[in-house]
Amino acid sequence: MRMGEGVEWSLHCLLTLGWLESDEPVPTAKLAAVFELPPAYLNKRLQALVRAGVLSSTPGAHGGFRLARSPEKITVMEVVAAIEGAEYAFRCTEIRQRGAGKGRPQDFQRQCVITTAMRKAELAWRRELASHTLADLLAAAPGVAAERTRDWFACVD
Repeated sequence: MRMGEGVEWSLHCLLTLGWLESDEPVPTAKLAAVFELPPAYLNKRLQALVRAGVLSSTPGAHGGFRLARSPEKITVMEVVAAIEGAEYAFRCTEIRQRGAGKGRPQDFQRQCVITTAMRKAELAWRRELASHTLADLLAAAPGVAAERTRDWFACVD
């Protein structure tokens, strides 16, 4: 399973917003500058997080993004689903019922064993991501990262 870079970008931006501990919205341009990311692409990811209820946005010249909920109520799985989509990674197309493998309809009444194995693995992965919150990540990150982030934002307008 491969996730796009938007997941990493989003999680780092959420950590940044969590470390700032401010109700003031942070503009996309500032978040993009922290990590030297393209603002337009980052903004699309942040808008996806708004649609998912992870971030809230304020339009206008003094607008930007802030956490919509406390870090304890934002899971890593929510972020992944907002950016990558909620669909299963594995899609069974029942190729076992085509070509030389084609048999009688009653031979295919049970779910494909490959689909069963893949779904179990993915559900375990999803449960693990759902068990980690933004608060957990904030607590596990080195203290210097939070300090460095707050210092950088204090120096930049």
